[in-house]
Amino acid sequence: MNLPKAMKALIQKHDGYAGDNERSGFSLEALDPYVELAEIDLPSPDKGQVLMKVARAAVNPSDVMFIKGMYGQPLRKGLPAGFEGCGTVVAAGAGAEGLDGMRVAFVAGRSGFGSWAEYAVADAAMCIPLIDGVSDEDGASMIVNPLTALAMLSIVKEAGSKSFIVTAAASQLCKLIIGQAAADGLSAIGIVRRDEQIDLLKGHGAAHVLNQKADDFDERIAEICRVERPLILLDAVAGPSSSTAFHAMGRGARWVIYGRLEEEPPVLHEPGELIFLQKRIEGFWLTGWLASASEKERTAMAMQAQSNFASGRWKTDVTAVVSLDDASGRLPDALGEPNGKVLLAP
Repeated sequence: MNLPKAMKALIQKHDGYAGDNERSGFSLEALDPYVELAEIDLPSPDKGQVLMKVARAAVNPSDVMFIKGMYGQPLRKGLPAGFEGCGTVVAAGAGAEGLDGMRVAFVAGRSGFGSWAEYAVADAAMCIPLIDGVSDEDGASMIVNPLTALAMLSIVKEAGSKSFIVTAAASQLCKLIIGQAAADGLSAIGIVRRDEQIDLLKGHGAAHVLNQKADDFDERIAEICRVERPLILLDAVAGPSSSTAFHAMGRGARWVIYGRLEEEPPVLHEPGELIFLQKRIEGFWLTGWLASASEKERTAMAMQAQSNFASGRWKTDVTAVVSLDDASGRLPDALGEPNGKVLLAP
């Protein structure tokens, strides 16, 4: 295949991490301070890597944290941002030839060439060949959210809990979790910030949905916890409402934090609960979970995720598809729209 020598990409403007006095909020107020549209040399895949022509790239909360220098991985100036996407393999390094020509979902790897570009490089081990019936929109968000959803539901099941709590429950990730939980006979208790999201999530299968801003939130979450006895709190907010929910949960409850969408920090209502009620607070990072999981587990979850999308059980609710050329002007506003996913298109 004849490939160009250069490509367009949204490249990082800084190295390393943001300093304490440079840290801003968790939403994207503007793109220009962090990345810029540029033309750079087309990368070549090394051994065990593939080069994809990108069809769609996802914009996740972790991407926003990353380009602001507030994520657990350092920025690399001059390289494209973006953790995941989907595209067609157009070149393969030694040992990865079996993926040549395939349409794959991928997570950017050690090369540092992310998905917010016309072409991207990824380790072959971090690519999932897409089956027929999975759209580019679903494929672009096939790894981070779907595998996180299935991994965190495995935590619920292993705990022997028949119910669990999710915060930021109207997010794309939580809608996947809630839909799969309903199919598995589990009761999802969703916490949201808008009343209009309540019926939306009940339509996805949530057993209960509470608005954390309601005057009676504390009383209602306490009552639901007494009845449902959830053992797991899956938390993307890490704010005061999260600590209220955790305090309402009973003996052996686990607060699993995988994001921080709220700037006001949580408060531990009663530290003694960690001692006498054997409650736990822990973190979840998909990268670490995938590293510890067996190849059999990873393969099974990847196939289940694809089957869920192909069958229609899962669907990516897309609020906007933004071109690389328009990203500077459109992306911040698009990310401000609730209840859906924003994608980039070369």
